[in-house]
Amino acid sequence: MRCARCPTPAVTLVRYSGQHLCAGHFREFVERRVKREVHRQVEFRGGERVAVGLSGGKDSSTTAVLLHEILAPRGDVEVLAITVDEGIASYRPEGIRFAKALCRGLGIEHRVVPFEETVGWTMDEVVAAEPGAIPCSYCGVFRRNALNRAAREAGADYVATGLNLDDTAQSILMNVARGDVDKLARLGPHERPQPGLVPRLQPLRMVPEKEVYLYAMLRGIKFHDGTCPHSERAQRGRFREILNRLEADSPGTRHAIVSGYDRLRPLFATHFPPPELSECVACGEPTVNLTCKACELQVRLSTPRGRVDREPETVR
Repeated sequence: MRCARCPTPAVTLVRYSGQHLCAGHFREFVERRVKREVHRQVEFRGGERVAVGLSGGKDSSTTAVLLHEILAPRGDVEVLAITVDEGIASYRPEGIRFAKALCRGLGIEHRVVPFEETVGWTMDEVVAAEPGAIPCSYCGVFRRNALNRAAREAGADYVATGLNLDDTAQSILMNVARGDVDKLARLGPHERPQPGLVPRLQPLRMVPEKEVYLYAMLRGIKFHDGTCPHSERAQRGRFREILNRLEADSPGTRHAIVSGYDRLRPLFATHFPPPELSECVACGEPTVNLTCKACELQVRLSTPRGRVDREPETVR
């Protein structure tokens, strides 16, 4: 099959648009959307630092490469990378190896932040201590806490994550299914920064996961193509399956979910404004309660009083 834009053989069919695209036009197709999304989410004035949450996987590695290419020519915006080491011996070391290699190739600063230094536990230890809990219930909270701290300490003005279209649509569906309007209203990207929280950017927000994978392969971006051994127990997996079935039956469903949500964002901002934040009495991090969720979970690990049986969908 030929590319819809030139005589070159196509490498993919974009089902939701009906276009066959060659390697070159597919790359342009992805890059154009990422640039548009970056410029829509933030207006750089110069002097900013953007920290990429870099796991070493396809999404965050592609985010780092594209952000560097978009912002480096300006000369007045710096990109650095932060890798959170959750302490999963069978999984994370390989991701860190790929992350370090990528940053060396791009010539950007790279920081690694172990869970042991932020919460005092590795995820392997958490799973051993709470075998009945959903690991992501702990990992998600601890990872966001560690990334926000590290970005703030690095003087970052923004944190860019590798959330793709599938991730975003899943988060919306999860919170709709739970009736959790407050968390729906707090989903990123963030337009109004809150004290102590580094605003999030999501450059891949409108790019499907499979397209990110293909783009990385065509670009020769080396990444860790592994799966966390604990992810199969995450509740998000159920919504991934539902969304995949919907998309297979009606291509464009993911885009429709996110676009519909974006039309409601002004209403959320008006009727569900961000809560007033204070400092956690234990660690000083921003929280709506007396203590932050990370500290609550650390106490639970030290003095178990029952498992966490629900995966929190907090601000990403």
